[in-house]
Amino acid sequence: MASVADYITLLKPRVMSLVVFTAFVGMMMAPDGMHPVTALTALLCIAVGAGAAGALNMWYDADIDAAMVRTVRRPVPAGKIAPAEALVFGLALSVGSVGMFGLIVNWLAAALLAFTIFFYVVIYTMWLKRSTPQSIVIGGAAGAFPPMIGWAAATGGIGLEALILFLIIFFWTPPHFWALSLYRIEDFARAGVPVLPVVSGVIETRRQIFFYTLILAPIGVMPWVLGHAGPVYGFVSLAGGALMLVLTLRVKALTEGGAAEQAARQLFAFSILYLFLLFAVLLIEGNPAHLGFRTVLNVQKGQE
Repeated sequence: MASVADYITLLKPRVMSLVVFTAFVGMMMAPDGMHPVTALTALLCIAVGAGAAGALNMWYDADIDAAMVRTVRRPVPAGKIAPAEALVFGLALSVGSVGMFGLIVNWLAAALLAFTIFFYVVIYTMWLKRSTPQSIVIGGAAGAFPPMIGWAAATGGIGLEALILFLIIFFWTPPHFWALSLYRIEDFARAGVPVLPVVSGVIETRRQIFFYTLILAPIGVMPWVLGHAGPVYGFVSLAGGALMLVLTLRVKALTEGGAAEQAARQLFAFSILYLFLLFAVLLIEGNPAHLGFRTVLNVQKGQE
């Protein structure tokens, strides 16, 4: 019989935590404040929605998960949760999270959450993942929506800052995932998943990783350049982007043997740290000049 831990695993808690964290940063960067209860409700709905998408992904991908060493112990392929149970569980959480989000917070944020779940499950999981090596590029949009959802929850709209956060995660996803696929290539090949290294080879994958990192590094600096973050973020984003490029060049240069695998592992590990640091500093330091400017305007309006 399935345990509580099995159902928690079905929600992909590590992915869920990243979704909630980036959504929270988008919410905190927004110019409009939120009541603490409303904010907590929004984050709960986002977390449940992310978990629902994870459960539906595991339901549909049970055959792939069963063929991969990395995922064979997940609850559905391991036989701990029946596919039908995972499907009903995921659908119930999807409807509940979107409905509560709309009723308590606002319907734009709820619609974005619903679209994110749909995009991840239908567009990415059911279609792109099994049909094209570019699935992670297009499907990566699903993981990039949470900051926009958080911003919409706070403001009822979508701002430039939220779009920049979307772009950071969107262009971060390919080098992050393809670094993993370089040293898990046999796993993906055995499962029949057409990831880039399997279809186009490792040399092309390394070239694509470098290309996307070249785009990512300057986009990561944009919140500071546009005045939405302070000097600490500027330093972290510049240094982190430079180190991402150095690690990417190392992956591109080392093509064979254990050193090449180690380089890919190092890039994968650092990419997680890079994204976390960007958003953590934004959470602490984000938008000081922007908020100060709004405060000055409000004071001036009050004096007129």
